[in-house]
Amino acid sequence: MTTQQPAAPTPATGRAGAHAASDEHSVKQSVAGGTSIAAAALLMVAGFITLFQGISAVAEDEVFVSGPQYVYELDLSSWGWVHIVFGILLILTSLALMTGATWARITAIGLAALSIVVNFLWLPYYPLWSILIIALDIVIIWAIATWDTARI
Repeated sequence: MTTQQPAAPTPATGRAGAHAASDEHSVKQSVAGGTSIAAAALLMVAGFITLFQGISAVAEDEVFVSGPQYVYELDLSSWGWVHIVFGILLILTSLALMTGATWARITAIGLAALSIVVNFLWLPYYPLWSILIIALDIVIIWAIATWDTARI
């Protein structure tokens, strides 16, 4: 007959055995949840910025300056409507991403990638803002792609 000694308390928690494992599990859940909320918040910010860009373009605001002519040229109002629709899609996807839906993760990565393309094409109208949004989209893709739900 063998008797098992109880597990020694862990230094961080002072708990032994199964309690230490459950604390580690809850920490992993918290980190994963925080990462997903941060990615969703970044996506929402990018969506609102894109929406406001579109509204400004449709309203023919004086913010946009006519630069050199490019091959992929649309008039400012058309680009504005593209940005409005795209901004709304980004905002709705970010709200779904906050619920943890798997389809929202896939959609968010796809929309952020498309946002990079849209803002690249928007460079002639507002170059610094477009570069900012492209950088934000790269961070969003990284945050969502590296969030590992299996590690929860």
